[in-house]
Amino acid sequence: MSTAQLHRVAPVVADTRGGVLSRVGRLRRTSPGRLQLILAALVALALLTGLVAGLTAASASRGTDDLGNRAQPLLVEAETIYSALARADTTAAQAFLAGGLEPSGLTDLYEEDLDRAATALTSAARRTPEDGRSAEAIRALSADLPRYAALVASARANNRQGLPIGAAYLSSASTLSRESLQPQAQALFQAAQAEVNDGYADARSSWWTALLLILLAGLLGALLLAQRYLSRTTRRTFNLPLVTATAVTLILALGVGGVLIAQRAHLSEADSEGSRPVALLAEARIAALRERGDEALTLAARSGEGDLEEDFDATTKQLDGLLGDAGAMMPTGFAGQAVQSAITSHRSYVAAHDEVRKLDNGGNYDGAVKLAVGSGTTQTFTGLTTFIDRALESRKDVFSAEISDAGRGLGLLTVLGPLLALVVCGLAFAGLRTRLEEYR
Repeated sequence: MSTAQLHRVAPVVADTRGGVLSRVGRLRRTSPGRLQLILAALVALALLTGLVAGLTAASASRGTDDLGNRAQPLLVEAETIYSALARADTTAAQAFLAGGLEPSGLTDLYEEDLDRAATALTSAARRTPEDGRSAEAIRALSADLPRYAALVASARANNRQGLPIGAAYLSSASTLSRESLQPQAQALFQAAQAEVNDGYADARSSWWTALLLILLAGLLGALLLAQRYLSRTTRRTFNLPLVTATAVTLILALGVGGVLIAQRAHLSEADSEGSRPVALLAEARIAALRERGDEALTLAARSGEGDLEEDFDATTKQLDGLLGDAGAMMPTGFAGQAVQSAITSHRSYVAAHDEVRKLDNGGNYDGAVKLAVGSGTTQTFTGLTTFIDRALESRKDVFSAEISDAGRGLGLLTVLGPLLALVVCGLAFAGLRTRLEEYR
């Protein structure tokens, strides 16, 4: 295109823009024109408010559904994988201590934990995108879990024959669990926690909500200003269609406010009374299982106190802190009582462990093994994990209930918001059309 042609096109664009502005300017100089501008502004603002109301409710509904149907279940599955692997490692070590043919109860428990981990891993893979830290952890777990099971099977086979190499296989299996399987499960758990935190932000839809509140306030203000203008220019106190439109807008604002305030209140409860305690108690259960595993592996190695015993002491301090935090977070109620019982059981278990170490350090290995795997110590430890499980399950129930309540009304608001906005548009048109007809 030549320079001359460009010069010929430019004035057309300028004329178009100038024409629009000129027309608006001409409308502002006459009473009918001002009414037309007011009508256009009210209709545009009402339509935009209705659109944003629907989008806000839809966004909040999607975020809430994703939190309840994907993010939180993924967190639970990650915790299941983590705790099942930790308990399988502990159970394998305890069964090894029995010597010869392992007790059927421990064997069944070990197989059950591996099945639970595999099932939860499959379910978690369906909820996880193909890329990211979660996907990497799932792939690593899927590759290492069969290797771990094979090493434990070799350890059990050699142990039944009384071959010392069984302890080496068990040590390799435990090393694989603690240095690969459990860290990957922990990474998946942490990634799931991050997704839950992001899910709460998505469910609140803060940006959409802020924009909607601004538009609702603007629409109410515009309706009131329009009525004030009509009252002054037409000497009529009320314009009934516009008064009705204002009432409908107030109903929409109150409905939006009520639904979103209730949703945020339930989300807050789901977070403070559900997700956070669930994460804390899940870590406590894993720490308890790690203590038990350290104890059994120390005895299986027949090496006395060493790195595993140091790990036991460090894990004991960690578990004391986790249970203390959980008790402070849930001071009353069923979950609070269960946590307090877990604290008492943990003290009893640590005392029993100290007796095991005294026997082993004093040269009474058989007595130490008998005490470690005996009914008294086992019942004490089982009580500890049972109380943690009870508190954990109660917090999961709280989360599910609060998320269900948080989603109430959002679907209705998705439809009702735009419909009420259309009603406001119709009422505004009816109210101003009557005044415009007076000028014909």
